[in-house]
Amino acid sequence: MVFNFEQVHNYYERLVFEEVAGRARAHPSFTADMLADVACVALNRLPARYVRHDVDMMFYLTEQERQAIELSLEEVLQFAFGFVGARAAKQVA
Repeated sequence: MVFNFEQVHNYYERLVFEEVAGRARAHPSFTADMLADVACVALNRLPARYVRHDVDMMFYLTEQERQAIELSLEEVLQFAFGFVGARAAKQVA
């Protein structure tokens, strides 16, 4: 029997990567490495939600769950940008 796990991924990865890329312009001093660190910090603060297809998860979520995901995403991204920015500032000083 052959197993195919290539479609399995953490639902939050794409959301976080897109948000970090979209917010990068607001943080012009952040390097590509720092933005990758932001993504890692944010993902580590979110629960793992593994899916095969993103649309499957979205189909089964209630409106309250969707709103909770959006709020959680906003919270962890603000934290992650602040955390990585503060660490970079300490290294420069």
